[in-house]
Amino acid sequence: MSNSPDPILLAQMVRDARRYWSTEDGRAHWAAERACLGPVCERLFGAHSLELGMAPRLTDMCPINHAMQWSPTRELAEHPSTLVCTPNQLPLPDESLSLVVIHHLLEVVDEPHHVLQEAARVTADDGRLLIFGWSPQGVSGWSRLLPKRRRRLPWCGHWRTTGRLKDWLAFVDFEIERVDYCGFHWPGGAPRNAGLEALGRRYNLPLGDTFMIRARRRSQQATVQRPRLTLGSSLGAAGMGRATGLARQPDRMTEGD
Repeated sequence: MSNSPDPILLAQMVRDARRYWSTEDGRAHWAAERACLGPVCERLFGAHSLELGMAPRLTDMCPINHAMQWSPTRELAEHPSTLVCTPNQLPLPDESLSLVVIHHLLEVVDEPHHVLQEAARVTADDGRLLIFGWSPQGVSGWSRLLPKRRRRLPWCGHWRTTGRLKDWLAFVDFEIERVDYCGFHWPGGAPRNAGLEALGRRYNLPLGDTFMIRARRRSQQATVQRPRLTLGSSLGAAGMGRATGLARQPDRMTEGD
């Protein structure tokens, strides 16, 4: 895609993704991710939030007053509060949202850096940026070795590790607070194993199909350099016991990360 993605192509991508999320496996993954998100979302407060994704809304339990979803076209908008735009050009002010969720979008858009940059731009200093992604280390990640699977959602696109996304977040001055994994199941099985899900979530094993990154803007701390003292002359005669010509340089403040 160019800097202005074609809304028609985006709309087709959304339709394809919604078909997956309506399947049995898709609903199971959605339920696991919503359970992972719940404890985090319930502790977030603010005026506005935004979900950038193609699945049903995840953050309906969040106590944020005005929750927006995203759509590339008006035809696909499911709610009156849907934000209709391209995901790399959000018509929102800087630092205006208490919560931004990117849900499995960075894998399939052609310019994911721009989408992440826009999401970071509109996230408030005290807000949170949450990223859901498919984990290459999970069971479904192993199954992507089959060429036929890479031709359709959710196995197509670029699956990136949390370490790679940590580097991307650092570029937009965000840092990771925590990574949680979900969607645990046996190879060849469906992601609906309650026992494995409870075990994997308890020990936060990096073997789930999906991960949730919780990130926030880096704090900008001012570093104060202490004043430096210099002796203007050598010590006086023996017995005087003090230095002369003591000069104090002005304080200097520099900005650090």
